[in-house]
Amino acid sequence: NVKNVSVKDIRRGNVCGDSKNDPPKGCASFNAQVIIFNHPGQISAGYSPVLDCHTAHIACKFDTLIEKIDRRTGKKTEDSPKFVKAGDAAIVKMVPSKPMCVEAFTEYPPLGRFAVRDMR
Repeated sequence: NVKNVSVKDIRRGNVCGDSKNDPPKGCASFNAQVIIFNHPGQISAGYSPVLDCHTAHIACKFDTLIEKIDRRTGKKTEDSPKFVKAGDAAIVKMVPSKPMCVEAFTEYPPLGRFAVRDMR
């Protein structure tokens, strides 16, 4: 229960937090570590899948492939790769189609974890 907030005011995908102590904020872009599990072909900058984070489902563009990394060690293997494919891991600059609330996984695991899926 939250004071002065009706159930009708809250919708799927909303994030609640303490307004005085580290309030949640929407972001225009963020860098994320992604691991490609099951995708036919190659993924390059400009790819726009749906991102599922907490209960929100938002179209999100892979703006820049920053670096390819080793899945197990996390060490950089390639700067600015042209593409990634199934089995690869990379650091990617993501740009959501509308502001969304994400946090570093180390600070707030539920808001730092997401799944990516094709529009289909």
